[in-house]
Amino acid sequence: MSQSVLLKSIWESPLWLAHDLDPATDGLTLLRMEEADYRAASFLDQRVIGPASKTETLPWQSVAEALPAQARRDVQCIFHIGNVGSTLISRLLGELPEVFALREPLLLRTFFEMIGSGWDEGEADRRIDTLRALLSRTFRPEQRAIVKATSFTSELAARLVPPGSRALFLFASPQHYIENILAGENSRTTAEMLAPARLERLRSRCEGLALDLARLGPAHKAALGWACEMTSLEHNAARLPPGAVMWLDFDEFLNDAVSSFTAVAAHFGHPVSPAAAAAICGGPLMRRYSKALEYEYSPQLRRDILAQARWRHGAGIREALGWLNALANRYPALAQAIRRAH
Repeated sequence: MSQSVLLKSIWESPLWLAHDLDPATDGLTLLRMEEADYRAASFLDQRVIGPASKTETLPWQSVAEALPAQARRDVQCIFHIGNVGSTLISRLLGELPEVFALREPLLLRTFFEMIGSGWDEGEADRRIDTLRALLSRTFRPEQRAIVKATSFTSELAARLVPPGSRALFLFASPQHYIENILAGENSRTTAEMLAPARLERLRSRCEGLALDLARLGPAHKAALGWACEMTSLEHNAARLPPGAVMWLDFDEFLNDAVSSFTAVAAHFGHPVSPAAAAAICGGPLMRRYSKALEYEYSPQLRRDILAQARWRHGAGIREALGWLNALANRYPALAQAIRRAH
């Protein structure tokens, strides 16, 4: 395919996913994906590429210069603190015919890294405009894109959400979040791996914060993750227009999924009848593990897993919660996050 034909095709539909950007060459990797491929994918990162995948690469500047003046920039977003049902919410919204759901595009993670270290403000703003347009593409005019971001990219929320668009901010209480992290080996490993970067991000909102990560146990590192990601959401919510953000506690969602789903859909501009909401929330998605649909995972199983973690790690969880509250007495940003969750 010639470059000119490919550039035209990019802006006609999301048939070519803007997959990732190589900072060294400024080349944009494109991955051909049908609508059914998007629907099936839990993550639009390296895991979506298979042996038969078709890719192309174009200079970022060429893609940006080919951006039509009338291109849509109306993407809506789901931001979250991690391990709080964002994939499930995205899949449920994707059941609505007018929603085009995208989950964790790798390109957004690369933008987070480059805005923090490689691009000045002017260049970042220009690139964000093109990114918004790339994420706003849909297969049909009546659709609207809703992107579920990777948790740490919530730092970009206020910059990414276009004027007139809306965002959902998903969270859990500190206790439920810590329990959930401690319940699984993979989530504990991830919390350990992310702790240094999360500490630096939290320090940007809690000036003078000094912690020795080597002395923090698994429960405290989970609490650190909660503090970092929740204060990031609070920081960005304060910079978005009134009414642009809907906050949702995932456990409250599970307690009344139909009403909560109806409210979320309405927030994004997609009114849903009670019967349609009940059919979607009563369907198989609520009984599967959203990141890997071949596994069962129900709201009751989540409650059982949290209870088991609470029984096994009770002392550590209580210490971590006390530590978190003590930090909140010193740092207003964290105090606001804790008020939100209670």
